[in-house]
Amino acid sequence: MNAHEIDYQIFGEEMQYVSVELDPQEVVVAEAGSLMMMEQHIEMQTIFGDGAQPDQGIFGKMLSAGKRLLTGESLFMTAYMNQGTGKRKVSFASPYPGKIIPIDLSEVGGRFICQKDAFLCAAKGVSVGIEFSKKLGRGLFGGEGFIMQKLEGDGLTFIHAGGTLAQKTLGPGEVLRVDTGCLVGFTQGVDYDIQFVGGIKNTLFGGEGLFFAALTGPGTVYIQSLPFSRLAQRVWAAAPQGGGAHKGEGSVLGGLGNLLDGDNRF
Repeated sequence: MNAHEIDYQIFGEEMQYVSVELDPQEVVVAEAGSLMMMEQHIEMQTIFGDGAQPDQGIFGKMLSAGKRLLTGESLFMTAYMNQGTGKRKVSFASPYPGKIIPIDLSEVGGRFICQKDAFLCAAKGVSVGIEFSKKLGRGLFGGEGFIMQKLEGDGLTFIHAGGTLAQKTLGPGEVLRVDTGCLVGFTQGVDYDIQFVGGIKNTLFGGEGLFFAALTGPGTVYIQSLPFSRLAQRVWAAAPQGGGAHKGEGSVLGGLGNLLDGDNRF
């Protein structure tokens, strides 16, 4: 086994965090900004890329980091190593309400494809790369699913899904259509494509986007009920536009109330 063998425990319901237990000299790699807490003798080190291949040289490291830049992620990741003599724990938190999903890559053929912002952390030795779409339709219309992350290796990795998680196991040739933003990831063997919703009324007034992600089995697909983009849109739509949150938020007058009390900013 190439990746470090780490133990873990997931806590919470709506806002979860994962506690990873490291033996001496074991390492877990995480996205920058995901740390929640860590015990004594855990040392942090900022690294280029994922650190899966420490002997790849400076060019290889720059290429690995450059691939992450294409997905919109930071050039750097953070490695947490247990430098003590006993077991130590380090915890990573969900970025928004949802579920943390442990994926043992050794049990899914050594490869898992996920949305570019779904990855949370992994045992050192897991490669975090990019999965470019080979079909033009996905690239032009796939939206959030255009460039996805590719997790490869034989260790544990943790991804995050927003809201409630649905896990669907597809048989050979079985097709599942999913909103492109709601797709979290899928195992090796699942074919991924983009389909047009179809119909003039659906296109103009459906409000569900113009395209579906069509996934064909065999394999397992993970779907989230609350993509972050959808959450952000709802928060933005509900936020006061210009006025203070304390004025008119629950008022019948709303913006007119701002005019009457002298606040004419909209």
